[in-house]
Amino acid sequence: MSEALPLKQRTNRLPRSARRAQLLDVALEVFVEQGYHAASMDEISERAGVSKPVLYQHFPGKLDLYLALLETSCDTVIAGVKEALASTTDNRRRVRATIELWYDYVADQGAAFRLVFESDLTNLPAVREHVDRVINESAAAIAEVIHEDTGLPGPASHLLAVSLVGMGHVGARNWLSADSRLSRTEAVELAAGLAWRGIGGVPIHDENRPDENRPDTPGDE
Repeated sequence: MSEALPLKQRTNRLPRSARRAQLLDVALEVFVEQGYHAASMDEISERAGVSKPVLYQHFPGKLDLYLALLETSCDTVIAGVKEALASTTDNRRRVRATIELWYDYVADQGAAFRLVFESDLTNLPAVREHVDRVINESAAAIAEVIHEDTGLPGPASHLLAVSLVGMGHVGARNWLSADSRLSRTEAVELAAGLAWRGIGGVPIHDENRPDENRPDTPGDE
């Protein structure tokens, strides 16, 4: 009797956290290539080089795996927004850094971006909850900065923040899907300029803040 062949592309033993991360990476590729409904756990386990029982030890079902991917992608975006806001105290640069975050995420992590914002499962409450969380938590972080700087009430600060988030992710999605002739840098400059002209027009609360936090006027050099 011939010796049984090993599982195709079987990988070495990994710590549980490393294995989970590897499975998520492989699943992302499969979901983006094939869509949720066409993707199979068989395909994911084969590409990952593990048996299906190993895959199911980490994720009881395909939806569980998808939701785990979605959560990771959402966390990445939200953390990026917060990092952009904390990167400087100059509000003009904050606006640009926040807009740039969305374009970077689309350009460099297009697969994960499509998973979050172009999912064919957004009618499922569990999926919709994750997608809404990206918008809401990103807007909450921006609204906090707006409120601190302008003294605007919470609802007003939130509305401005949601508008900035929408400008960032909707504009970035269009730039990517339309195969724009604009470079990423050109697109970011245009979007950030528009955003700053809008939000920069709101008077800041502390009159001692540096002038660079105020919008340009026609008379500025």
